[in-house]
Amino acid sequence: MKSLWQQLVRQRQYATDAAGAARKWIYAKAFQGEPHHGNFRLETEPLPATLQPGEFLAQAEYLSVDPYMRPENAHFPVGATVFGQFGWRTHTVCDPARLEKDKPYVLPDFGGLPTSLGLGILGMPGNTAYFGLQELCRPQPGETVVVSGAAGAVGSVVGQIAKIKGCRAVGIAGTEEKCEWLRKIGFDDAINYKRNDVYGELKKAAPRGVDCYFDNVGGSVTETVLKQMNVYGRIAVCGAISNYNSAVGKVTDPQRQFVFKQLRMEGFLVWRWNDRWLEGIEGNLRWIREGRLAYEETVTEGFERMPDAFIDMLRGGNTGKAVVKV
Repeated sequence: MKSLWQQLVRQRQYATDAAGAARKWIYAKAFQGEPHHGNFRLETEPLPATLQPGEFLAQAEYLSVDPYMRPENAHFPVGATVFGQFGWRTHTVCDPARLEKDKPYVLPDFGGLPTSLGLGILGMPGNTAYFGLQELCRPQPGETVVVSGAAGAVGSVVGQIAKIKGCRAVGIAGTEEKCEWLRKIGFDDAINYKRNDVYGELKKAAPRGVDCYFDNVGGSVTETVLKQMNVYGRIAVCGAISNYNSAVGKVTDPQRQFVFKQLRMEGFLVWRWNDRWLEGIEGNLRWIREGRLAYEETVTEGFERMPDAFIDMLRGGNTGKAVVKV
């Protein structure tokens, strides 16, 4: 769960009254099924009095449920907003040269938009949608794109990009409020899988069948969508959140659908497009400025509430990206 550890940090001049220690959440006890507060423990860790060459000290502004020193690294100047895989902690001392992967980077100028978008539509979730849909599904104008987990940080962007590409977009979500929001941001239709017959509703929402399926949930929803895929349909597998809280995952056998409809399914991690990372951010930023991409954030206030935000996210309590404002 990489998104568990993402955060945005602000690099600032050292302040002695603010940088004596870091608070951090520890994953203290493994859980089966749904996590609880007892699985996490809040600890304090002393910070070094001085920085070594190449290091910088950063203080968290927002954390995803995904500092106050002059830096000794010219690539991370004081005042920059930095994205990094730093963990659930308030302060971080980092030397990027010691990291083999997941290196932090300075966010580009968002032009007045909230910096928290660097954890959402202008960060990993946005790039997951941007590259996953366009590179794997390759939607064509007039085709039908179905998105499960459509009201989440990734799914909501996928559907909107599908519309930008001239497709019909159908979202599947878990509440009437989320379905209404999906229609508001441009989805042609939305299905509440908890209250409706997904098979029957999908027949009505996608009368010509499904050409592309962006799968965020797996499970019975995916089984139902596969039955309505068109020949040569494309499926991008991003996640399986329906099984994340299950002690034993559900196993399905979709082989018949794949053979007779000649479907193509591909799982992916967004990091395969690391060399094009800014391309995705800049593409989504351009569409936001043009009014073609909308976004929503579920913001939890307070570092102490990190476990609350994480548990609520796994339960589907968020619309758009779930972040914690430190």
